[in-house]
Amino acid sequence: MRKITKQAGFEPQTLTRWKRANPHGNYDNLNKVEREDIRLACATEQFYLCAYCCKPISGNGKDCMNEHVLARRIAPNKSLDYTNIVASCRTPKQCDNAHGSQPLPLTPFDIECETDLKFKLSGRVEGKTAQAKETVRVLNLGNDNKSLVEQRRQFVQALLLGNGIDPNDLIDDSDLIQMVIDDLSHPKNGKLEAFAPIAINALRQWVA
Repeated sequence: MRKITKQAGFEPQTLTRWKRANPHGNYDNLNKVEREDIRLACATEQFYLCAYCCKPISGNGKDCMNEHVLARRIAPNKSLDYTNIVASCRTPKQCDNAHGSQPLPLTPFDIECETDLKFKLSGRVEGKTAQAKETVRVLNLGNDNKSLVEQRRQFVQALLLGNGIDPNDLIDDSDLIQMVIDDLSHPKNGKLEAFAPIAINALRQWVA
C-alpha cells in the first residue's frame, strides 16, 4: 500500500451538488455521473494505482471501482463521505472484491500502511503487526495469492533493472538506492509506475 492523503477540495463538484440537493440520500441513490466523477477523482489522487494492491488502474469502470474503506454496512452514514472512498481494482477475490463488509484494521489512510507491510523482491509480503496481518488476509494480498505475488515480483524486478539495480546483487550504495526511491516516488504525467510503492518498500529495507 501507499498512504493516500485525501486532498481538501478534491471532492467532485457533482457529488457536492448532489449531496446538497439530496440531504437524506445515500450512495445507492447516486447517478452514473457522480459515481464516475468520484472514481476518476480518486484514481487521480492515487496516481492511477489501486489503493490496496498498487496495480495500475485507468480510472474508468472497466478495471476499477469506488471502494468504501469503512464499509457501508458498518458505517452507512459515511457512504457519501469522499474521504472514505478510494479507487480499487476489480480483481476477483482480491482488494474490493475480497473486502466486502469486513473491518479493515490497516487502511491506505494510515501512514503505518507503508511500514507495517514488509515486501520482498520475490513478491512475497509479511505483516509486521496483527493489524497488518489481518488486513493482508481481508484483502487477499498475501502469499497464497500466487498470481499477485508473481505480478509484484515481475514488475518490481523490471522497475529495479530499469533503474540500474540488479535484484540479484547485494547493493551497498545507499545513495544510489535513495536516488531510485526518489525517482519511483515521483509521478510521471500524473501516474506512478505499476507496483512502484512495493519496490520502494523493498528498497527501503536495504538502506534501513
